[in-house]
Amino acid sequence: MTQIIQQLPGKQQGIVYTTVITSWQEVLPPLLDSTGLLEGIDSKRPILIKPNLVEPQNPPITTHVGLIEVLIDYLQEHLPEQRLIIGEGTGSLSRDTYHCFDVLGYTRLAQDRGLELIDLNVEELTHKQDSDCNRWPEMYLPKLLDEVFLLSVPILKAHTLAKVTLTMKNMMGCAPPAHYNGGGPWGKASFHTRMHESIFDLNRYRTPDFTLLDATIGMSQSHLWGPSCDPPINRLAASWDPVAIDSYGAALLGKDWRTVEHIRLADGLLGQAEIARPLEVTYEEPQMTQRTGTNSNSLSETEP
Repeated sequence: MTQIIQQLPGKQQGIVYTTVITSWQEVLPPLLDSTGLLEGIDSKRPILIKPNLVEPQNPPITTHVGLIEVLIDYLQEHLPEQRLIIGEGTGSLSRDTYHCFDVLGYTRLAQDRGLELIDLNVEELTHKQDSDCNRWPEMYLPKLLDEVFLLSVPILKAHTLAKVTLTMKNMMGCAPPAHYNGGGPWGKASFHTRMHESIFDLNRYRTPDFTLLDATIGMSQSHLWGPSCDPPINRLAASWDPVAIDSYGAALLGKDWRTVEHIRLADGLLGQAEIARPLEVTYEEPQMTQRTGTNSNSLSETEP
């Protein structure tokens, strides 16, 4: 059952692509082109885009709908026949996920682009078992997750219990409150017990196929309150490797991945936390000449 590092496509183990933001519209296409995302998507599988909409609160607490819109435009331009879904399972008990979709602009986006919105909290479930998992030897997850290409779009945030909330923790939105509320004040409250093991085991059952990390601003102390990063991080990053992207995100927040237990547990099993150097994707303004009117993009190595 456990996904292993060898399942990463090509030679993507430990590789992170990143770019400084001028605008999402300018830098996202060359960033995704550099990763080979389009070549790695099975045309027969729907794409499930999983933002972080933990509560109906504005960015940078949640994934900005504007970034998702640029991502959708990119996918629809290059994969016009692909079924696209936006799916999330909010942690709020007082409001359902569709309320988050409404408040944060996702309902409008779905209507404009002809997309499906799915509340993962109430999807049909499948029962999974893995004796290697200490925290969750059995788990209930949406059946849909077995049928899609899972594209995670977390925000760069610190977390009081997990230290960081990035792509592996973003998977908690897939856990149904019917099984993981635990009688607590939050829909996924059971995860607060042995938090790092809970995140790690969840990702052993299902981890993202690809991650686009929104580090436009960043939250430096907590995921729901407190100061934003000052100055803003002003970056996007992408990776096929969920462990590498979380390691990179932790570094952007000034944290060594070795001090974040769920990243340390996943290192070598779900991906590779040690990154030699992130690959910097640079964008150049189109230069009109007598010979060409195209823009050029390039890759270089950079420090996180």
